[in-house]
Amino acid sequence: MTLARRYLAGVAGVAALGAVATAALPPSDRAAAGWGAAVGLVLQTPLGWWAVRSIGTDRFMGVWGLGMLARFATVFIVGFLAFPVLGRRAGAMLGAMVAVLVALLLVEGATALKEHSREHER
Repeated sequence: MTLARRYLAGVAGVAALGAVATAALPPSDRAAAGWGAAVGLVLQTPLGWWAVRSIGTDRFMGVWGLGMLARFATVFIVGFLAFPVLGRRAGAMLGAMVAVLVALLLVEGATALKEHSREHER
């Protein structure tokens, strides 16, 4: 399996789990959690791919640092915008967004580990 396919399979798995988890929430929180999961997917998918592709290059630390800054900034900004608008449901949105971001960071790490391990040299 290629690097791109492995990463996209992980993204698809996280998206599916996010959809199932969102569907299991009370109806009043589903829309907010769905938006949070969507924002997390839209943000993390290209940032994770960029980081995975830069592993082993001189620019990796810069790419990784900018990606983390973008993730933290998004959570911070959405938190300040969502709470006044959504009230109590903002927790569902932020929780879903952060859960998707963390899950996709794990996919990013697992993809990179598989790609850059020395397993095939044994």
